[in-house]
Amino acid sequence: MTATLSLGPVLFNWGAEEKRDFYFRIADEAPLDAVYVGEVVCSKRASFFDPYLPAVVERLRRGGKQVVHSTLALILNEREMDAVKALAGERSLFIEANDIGSAALLAGRPHVIGPFVNVYNEGTLEYLASQGASRVSLPWELSSQPLAALAKSAALELEVQVFGRVPLAISARCYHARAHGLHKDGCQYVCAEDRDGMSVETLDGEAFLSVNGTQTLSHTVLNLIGELDELREMGIGAFRLWPHGVDMVAVTEVFRDVLDGKRTADDGRRRLQALAGLAPFSNGFYHGREGAALLP
Repeated sequence: MTATLSLGPVLFNWGAEEKRDFYFRIADEAPLDAVYVGEVVCSKRASFFDPYLPAVVERLRRGGKQVVHSTLALILNEREMDAVKALAGERSLFIEANDIGSAALLAGRPHVIGPFVNVYNEGTLEYLASQGASRVSLPWELSSQPLAALAKSAALELEVQVFGRVPLAISARCYHARAHGLHKDGCQYVCAEDRDGMSVETLDGEAFLSVNGTQTLSHTVLNLIGELDELREMGIGAFRLWPHGVDMVAVTEVFRDVLDGKRTADDGRRRLQALAGLAPFSNGFYHGREGAALLP
């Protein structure tokens, strides 16, 4: 079975031109099959990058990538709902729905169900497939046993997240702004100061979470490069990497080499440690443990 390697949407508030150049390099150099674009976390950020989006999409397609347009994970007002409806109205686009309301707008046409939609059982998968979903990106906290059960019954492509900080939760409130003494409506876009999220520490000074605007992520970096073979044996066909402020082209090359049998998982893990040591790696959720754990 040929594996699909994908890059999720940028979750962080990177500068518009920086983000454009990031995607241009991904388009030209990264061995990816699919790239997700669009604002998932905070609609206030979208207007900065929107002028660059057509050129980015064209460059990605020219680079042989399937382009998937991602919707917001949390829709809070009519303006945001109208924006999602407008996106869904573009019938030529392949869209990832990150909430069930967006999925309803895409019923009857091929689309992706994103990892922010709770998909935990076979019945849900069957229903989503009947509505036109052709790929489901499964929630990050699923362990190997339910993943195997879902893969056994699925009539569509299943995607599992295998690299990056895990997006644990999203809120209507902006903790990033509050931490700087600001309100959400006057946030001054302070989330842009933290390229991979703002570290949150326990009272003992131990980093355990990362905050990205209204989103809470893990401090550790999910790394399932050692579990790729097992996931493929289950029937999982797609693997998602989350973008970070590291050399993501090199990261994708490592995962592609392991998927293609050109590099061992142990060698890949060592290479990733050198490339993406922004925080400790973890794989606990997959093994039925606390998410921050790292099992051999």
